[in-house]
Amino acid sequence: MLLVSEPVLGVEEKEALAAVIDSGWITMGDRVREFEQTFARMHGADESIAVGSCTAALHLILLGLGIGPGDEVLVPSLTFVATANAVLYVGARPVFVDIESGAVPLMSAADAKRKCTSRTKAVIVMHFGGYLAEREEWQAFARSKGLLLIEDAAHAPGIKGVGTFGDAAAFSFYGNKNMTTAEGGAIITRHRILSDMIKRARSHGMTSNTRQRLVSRSPEYDVTLLGFNYRMDELRAAIGVVQLRKLPGWNDTRRQLSLRYRRRLAERCPSVLVPFSASWVSAHHLLPVVLPTASARQPLIEHLSKRGVQTTIHYPPVHRLTFYQTLYSGISLPNTEDFCGRELTLPLHPAMTPADVDQVADSLAEGLRASYPAEVVQA
Repeated sequence: MLLVSEPVLGVEEKEALAAVIDSGWITMGDRVREFEQTFARMHGADESIAVGSCTAALHLILLGLGIGPGDEVLVPSLTFVATANAVLYVGARPVFVDIESGAVPLMSAADAKRKCTSRTKAVIVMHFGGYLAEREEWQAFARSKGLLLIEDAAHAPGIKGVGTFGDAAAFSFYGNKNMTTAEGGAIITRHRILSDMIKRARSHGMTSNTRQRLVSRSPEYDVTLLGFNYRMDELRAAIGVVQLRKLPGWNDTRRQLSLRYRRRLAERCPSVLVPFSASWVSAHHLLPVVLPTASARQPLIEHLSKRGVQTTIHYPPVHRLTFYQTLYSGISLPNTEDFCGRELTLPLHPAMTPADVDQVADSLAEGLRASYPAEVVQA
């Protein structure tokens, strides 16, 4: 089965894990620090903060920025549910914003402006599929409304400009991302006070960690704030250091595969929309396509599976999930709903070959003919 995503792990990662085990130190220590420094350099930042997940990163950012009860945070509904969940974690309310269009499925600044109230304190911009949102537009929007600006950069590690939009950015290293630590995340912020607070909050609010106390030969520590167990361990960091060395090459492979997809789909599946332009700045995390209006997505998914091609969807709209419908009923986001109803994510990862792309395009074309009326396929 050709999978939608597949982590690339090999001898170097195994050796890095073995070295950690042989060292006898597996909790947060020198390798976490090396990973943080390497990740920061890659993104032109002075430092980064490694944590247990992107969800933890978003939670810590919101907490550190003072977002809380009575506040509203603008968020996309076209995202993984963690983006909205993190807002609830700090007692604030997520306000769902529509996307621009099926061709540009990024959060709409125009709709965000309409959703602003006196209670709006922040906006979380998500780089869907790895495609970078318009930095100047969102910076101008945040300034005009006096809002904090946060990036959900889970899909976009390693590309120029990411992590530079506003107050902080959250990254993901889950197993299906462009690089992985199995579970893990990171934060980039250029605010020293926020950075110091997040470093303490990720480890129970303690003023020193176990490694620091060992080196200083002092067992004393204090707890200065309510913190969490959001640390990254040495094993995951060791994998991450290896993966970071490979990330630029992997992102370029993804770019080349995406370009081939665009050519082949234009030839074989002209009724299918591939969002964004080919020149859009992107980490090419996903290859989303938008199916014809007369949708028969599930039969197409089943057809592709029989041909050895896994597909999935990104994402069910968060505002339509049972939990959020119960909390906030009556929300209508027509562009998001239309996109999510017709979106299909095709395989894209560095282990793929050009021949794999051709196989997917051919199988999709065959499935479209079987699943959709002829007049729709030919449109």
